[in-house]
Amino acid sequence: MENNLLNNEALVNEIASIITNARNNVAKQVNNELLNAYWNIGRVIVEDELKNNRGEYGKKQLLAISKNLTNKFGKGFSQSNLYNMKMFYTKYPIFQSVTGKLSWTHYCELLYISDDDKRSFYEKEAINANWSVRELKRQISSSLFERLLLSNGETNKKKVLELALKGNEIAKPEDIVKDPYVFEFLGLPENKPMMESDLEEALVRQIEKFLLELGKGFMFVGTQQRVTFGNTHYYVDMVFYNKILRSYVLIELKTIKLMPEAVGQLNMYLNYYTAEINDENDNPPIGLILCTDKGNVDMQYALGGLSNNIFASKYVTYMPDKEQLIAQVEAVLSSNNNTE
Repeated sequence: MENNLLNNEALVNEIASIITNARNNVAKQVNNELLNAYWNIGRVIVEDELKNNRGEYGKKQLLAISKNLTNKFGKGFSQSNLYNMKMFYTKYPIFQSVTGKLSWTHYCELLYISDDDKRSFYEKEAINANWSVRELKRQISSSLFERLLLSNGETNKKKVLELALKGNEIAKPEDIVKDPYVFEFLGLPENKPMMESDLEEALVRQIEKFLLELGKGFMFVGTQQRVTFGNTHYYVDMVFYNKILRSYVLIELKTIKLMPEAVGQLNMYLNYYTAEINDENDNPPIGLILCTDKGNVDMQYALGGLSNNIFASKYVTYMPDKEQLIAQVEAVLSSNNNTE
């Protein structure tokens, strides 16, 4: 009986090895196809610009293409990501020079290194040391390339490399499929980050229900809506669209008191929605921050550059007033305190 169990374990290990290899191969194949597609998209954009000598018009064309592709295929084709594809083709005009050992997110980091030698160094080290994207960012921000250049002699260079590689995060091939860009490329729902606490989840449910019940033109878009700058992903807690105001309404929920950086972050989201999401007929988006430390509720509207007084008055008319929202948040806090 014991021998049979040992044989069974060996059999399971062999099967597990087959499954792991298959998953890794699929991840690599998907990554290669994504890189190939993005490189070709970049090629088409560059060739179109050269052919039509677009100049400033090219920026408007890129935004128009972005909106069109987003309508057809969903996320992943923002203006900034299309610009990355354009840079990808420019920096790597021969696709054979692109390695499938790095993901698109790796390349998005490398593209913004202007010095060719420096970029080539980080690219090779990322491949050789199997760096994750996070590790690649760490090495670039620690100026590994410059430190090596300043090191005299092979022994010193070796020491710098050894120190730099301490704490190195080894990336697994299957990690590729966790990349938001891969989810979008395959047309799959993205694995969005979970809310940090039960309190935030309760607030989201309550505020969503409350705004929809008000019936003043609110349409729910979704929670944890991704916003990407360069190669960094952020997530807006809640997004609504108000058809009366013809504006997106972005809501950020914080479980601490209101901090200046929260206003700055929301303003960044508002700028993104203005540039990337808004259509011609949309008014500038509206920002709302709800902050709480469980003993006090504070709230601030971040108008994000709205200077039109008429629009501001509409905003006040059709948005719930401060007292209503505070009452809703306090109700959630009260119910959470009673269950603790």
